[in-house]
Amino acid sequence: MNTFTRTAIAAFAAAALPVISMAAHAAEFARTASTITTQDGVELYYKDWGPKNGEVVMFSHGWPLNSDSWEAQMQFLADKGYRVIAHDRRGHGRSSQPWEGNDMDHYADDLSTVIKALQVKDVTLVGFSTGGGEVARYIGRHGTELVKKAALISAVPPMMLKTDSNPHGLPLSVFDGLREASNVDRSQLYLDIASGPFFGFNREGAKPSQGMIQSFWRQGMLAGAKNTYDSIAAFSATDFRGDLAKFDIPTLVIHGSDDQIVPLDISGKASAALVKDAKLIVYEGAPHGLADTNKEQLNQDLLNFIQQ
Repeated sequence: MNTFTRTAIAAFAAAALPVISMAAHAAEFARTASTITTQDGVELYYKDWGPKNGEVVMFSHGWPLNSDSWEAQMQFLADKGYRVIAHDRRGHGRSSQPWEGNDMDHYADDLSTVIKALQVKDVTLVGFSTGGGEVARYIGRHGTELVKKAALISAVPPMMLKTDSNPHGLPLSVFDGLREASNVDRSQLYLDIASGPFFGFNREGAKPSQGMIQSFWRQGMLAGAKNTYDSIAAFSATDFRGDLAKFDIPTLVIHGSDDQIVPLDISGKASAALVKDAKLIVYEGAPHGLADTNKEQLNQDLLNFIQQ
C-alpha cells in the first residue's frame, strides 16, 4: 500500500468517525417508528414531524402533560421547514410508567436517549415548565456538544422550593398540598388547576376554554399516578443552579408576568440572570400555560430565536 493510499484511508476513517459513533449510539436503543426503549427498559413514545432534513427543534413538556401540549408550536415550525421532535416523559402520556426513576436525572438521560437514537445534532432544545428543568439538567449532565440553542418557557429553574440557600422559593407546604390533592382526587386536582391558575381562567374577566381545560385533564389522566406524584418533588425540589452555570449556547427565556404556578421572579428572571447573555422576554399578563393562551406570540418568538 503506497503512501497516498494510506493517507486517503486515514482521512476517510477520521471523517467517518462521527457517523460511526452516532450509529453506534443509535444501535444501543431499541426503536420503532414511534417508540424508543431506554437502557433501563422504559419505552418512550415520541413524535417526529416535518422534513427529516430540516433543522431540528426538540420539545420537553410540562407536568402532568405530554407531547400533545406542544402541537401548536410543532405544527407551526414543521410548516416552516423544521424537523420537530417531542417525546412523552417516562410515566407520562403514552410512555411506560416505571415505578422508579421519576426524577430529573432520569428525565435528562431519557432526553439524551432520544437524541442519540434519532441521531440528531445541532438541536434547539425547548422546555416548558418541568420540561425546562429537563433541558437544564440535560445540559448539566450531557453538555452542549449536540445542542445549538436552548429555550426555557415558563420553566421551573433555577429552583422552586424555598430552602436556606434559596430563600425566595415557595414553601414546602405548597408542594405537600399538591401531593395530598393528587392522592385524594387526582382527576379533580387536574380540573382545578386547568380551570384556575394554569391558564389564568381564575382572573377577573377571563373567558375559560373548555377545550383547553379538557385537554389538560385528558393529558394528566394518561400519566401514571405514582409517576406524577414523584414528579412533584422532581420539578419543585431539584436545584438547577449548577446546570444553568453550564449553559454556553444562545438561550431564550420566556415567562408570563401573571404566572401563578411558577412565579416569574423566582424562575424566569432568576434563570436569565444565571445564564450568560440569556435573552428574557416577559409576556405581560400571561399565565403559566402561555403555549396555548399566547401561542401565536410564542410561535413567532421561537421562530425568530431559531432563525437568529
